[in-house]
Amino acid sequence: MTTPRDLLIVAMDMASSRPPERGDLSLALAGAEVIDLLNAQAVRLDGDHIVPGDRRALDDRLLDEAASSLLRQAPYESVDDWLWRRGRGLSAAYVAAFEAEGQLTRQRRRWMLFGTSRMVLADTPARRLAVDRWTSDEPILATLAAAVGLRDERAGDPPAVADDAVATVLAAVHDALRELEAERQRRALDEAAFNNIWRGE
Repeated sequence: MTTPRDLLIVAMDMASSRPPERGDLSLALAGAEVIDLLNAQAVRLDGDHIVPGDRRALDDRLLDEAASSLLRQAPYESVDDWLWRRGRGLSAAYVAAFEAEGQLTRQRRRWMLFGTSRMVLADTPARRLAVDRWTSDEPILATLAAAVGLRDERAGDPPAVADDAVATVLAAVHDALRELEAERQRRALDEAAFNNIWRGE
């Protein structure tokens, strides 16, 4: 399994209590992809720019797709730019992959009028491995989960990440999430101001 997949599993397992915003999750998934590409030595960081290595096939289709979409000419792409470009709609792409692979199943709700269903995670080895990683408080997964609001505040801060390149990516994810939240707040204020004008207040 990969870090993005583990993060999505954690997010879906905890969705009933505190589901993350899709945009937040997509940015974090894009950051998780860079971290896995670093660990696979498919990329390295030059400052905050992603420098691709030799093109090699990766075991995971979505991670391989991420590697294929890297900019391969100097000055390369900053981690921040990657998060916004790659992150667009990324959570939906991972959910679609899970569904195609049979990692999601439809759960019927018989007690509701006309019956409804929703997609839930199947009990798979991949899910169990992700849960093990989550419960062991693995630093990278814990930090990404905390960034999108999945970590209980009572659990304290996630463990420190020792690798400088990984820490750079995690910091970029935090910055992008703050930027996205600021944009949401600006839009909410603009909408409220427009509504007040419309009502003549």
